[in-house]
Amino acid sequence: GQLVESGGGLVQPGGSLRLSCAASELSFQHYDIGWFRQVPGKEREGIACIKTSDTTNNTGSTYYHDSVKGRFTISRDDNKGIMYLQMNNVNPEDTATYHCAAGLAPRRTASDMCRRGNFEYFGQGTQVTVSP
Repeated sequence: GQLVESGGGLVQPGGSLRLSCAASELSFQHYDIGWFRQVPGKEREGIACIKTSDTTNNTGSTYYHDSVKGRFTISRDDNKGIMYLQMNNVNPEDTATYHCAAGLAPRRTASDMCRRGNFEYFGQGTQVTVSP
């Protein structure tokens, strides 16, 4: 499977940006997906994860890191094989390389997957810079 991100760039504080991630060579609708970000010198952190609709129990189906809760929204279009990260009211601390991810973990919640990084596939990343 392959994941390719797009939509990164320079944005002013308080602005918005939407990242996209196109999946190929995998059955996207059956995969749990997520967005991670990394800055130089720090570990990659999971900021938003969502389970596949195959999950019959909706408990724990979506997770957001506290730093982005209420500002970022993860979504998926299973028909197109694309995931999105809508970023609103960004601030300089959101500056990072953003990676999308896909994996299979039917027994794990979205929170577990984001915190542990339990994904088989990661994209190469797209840079987001928040600056006046």
